[in-house]
Amino acid sequence: MNVEGGCFCKQVRYAATVKDPMKVQCHCRECQYISGGGPNYSLGISEDSFTYLQGAVTSYRRADLEAPASRDFCPHCGTHLASSTPKIPGVIWIKVGTLDHPEMFEKADLAIFMIDKQPFHDTPTTQSAYERLPG
Repeated sequence: MNVEGGCFCKQVRYAATVKDPMKVQCHCRECQYISGGGPNYSLGISEDSFTYLQGAVTSYRRADLEAPASRDFCPHCGTHLASSTPKIPGVIWIKVGTLDHPEMFEKADLAIFMIDKQPFHDTPTTQSAYERLPG
């Protein structure tokens, strides 16, 4: 399935081919900062199938973390578009809210970093949940 998306101000656009995506609800503290407090919903796909079509992104990586994620943002409106982590090489995580049709996500297959979950985070009981990353 081909998907497209972009940032709030529409200056950055991307396209991706989605095959067997990982549908994740992440509760890590980093994601809580980025999302405004809630879990972060992401679609994990092969980074080879993802490309920016328009605009340039600003990438940020926290230097004080052991294996920080690299996070791509629109430099104009600040929308968090995608991220990658050395813990899962070859995968890019598209932020569901940036998809043109976010309803295609349907629901997360797994919840990760439950160790950082806040009491106000809802987690469906039908998904697999992991204290940190699976495996």
